[in-house]
Order: sequence, then structure tokens, then C-alpha cells
Amino acid sequence: MLTSDDIAPLFTRADGSYLFARWGRPIAPIVFGVTEATLPVIKGAMEAVVAMAGHQMAETDPELGSNCMFFFFRDWDELTEVPDLDKLVPDLAPLVTRLKAAEANQYRVFRFDDQGAIKAAFVFLRMDKELGAQPAADLALGQVVQVMLLWSEQAFAEVSPLAIAGGRTVLRPEIGAVIRAGYDPVMPAVAQDPSHALRLAARVGMAQ
Repeated sequence: MLTSDDIAPLFTRADGSYLFARWGRPIAPIVFGVTEATLPVIKGAMEAVVAMAGHQMAETDPELGSNCMFFFFRDWDELTEVPDLDKLVPDLAPLVTRLKAAEANQYRVFRFDDQGAIKAAFVFLRMDKELGAQPAADLALGQVVQVMLLWSEQAFAEVSPLAIAGGRTVLRPEIGAVIRAGYDPVMPAVAQDPSHALRLAARVGMAQ
């Protein structure tokens, strides 16, 4: 069973601070740069994880239209050519420069409401050999999981949130349990005190 010592690192930043946030509104996703055949795969992954969390999806967000945007592309410079993206993602050009220098193949940007809950997420995926080798369903599931909560930047650096079971790629049960606990209605949408990990562990234990 997961303990608070297992959970706390998932939301502990590089500077040692603890920060948890979940979506504070229904998720209205949109996907750019994939084939028509791939769209249902990504939508299906989103629907499955959101349903598991007990959260909601929507066709549109009243403020932003779409509030969870997935961009698939071959080169980081393509982002600077997307109309008005620089209005949604501040300092887009310097960000692209840094990601190119780091040879990164993925990056996520979050925006928050007045309470600190997630109100928008932007997922950028440069389809290099590594990402291109992944089955679309596996890639979609992994990316959806990583936008459901404001995980630590190091949360999945060593161990993927996914696992193989019965020849299929699935969400690791313990990560699914943390997501469900995080979306429990009795839990806060935002937390900065490490004691929050104790409450998550308690919810996980109750569910098991």
C-alpha cells in the first residue's frame, strides 16, 4: 500500500516545496498535428482517465474554448508559427529556444485559476525517434496521465506512470489510486502543505 513517503515525492518540486493541483473545471481537449485515425485514440485515453478520476469532460470551455491542447510536431520551431499561441503561452520564443538547446522531446505548460487549480494545459510533443516508436495508445495514455495533476517535474523521471500487464500497456495501479484520491470531493483542489500527502495516502488506503 502507498504511504505518504511514497506519495510526497510525486508533488515535491526541485526546490523542496510541495505543490499539488488538480483541474478545477471540466476538461475540453483539442489535438493538433495527428491523423484522423489517431484522434479517437487520444480522446479515448482522455475519457478513460478522466472517468477513473471521477472528473468531467466538456465540448468547450466557456473561457478558453479548448483548455487542454495537445500539439504533435517534428521540430520545435513549428510552435512559433502557430497563430496566437504566444498569447496563450507567455515567452514562447525563449521557451522554444531552451527546449531546442536541451533537445527535449516533450514539455507541458499549465495555467491556473484564482484559487490555484488547473484551468488549462498545453502539451508539446516533438515526435523524435523515441516518441515515434511508441504505440499511439501508449503515448496518449502517458501524456493524459501527466496533465491530470500537477506532478513534480521529477515524478516520472525514473519510473514511467505506465506498466505492462497481460501484454497491454496500462496505468500503474498506484498512480491511478493517487489520481482518484486527488480528485476525491473531500480533498482540496490545491495544496502546498506536505501533510496533504498524508491525506492522499489515507484516501488511497480507504479505497483499497
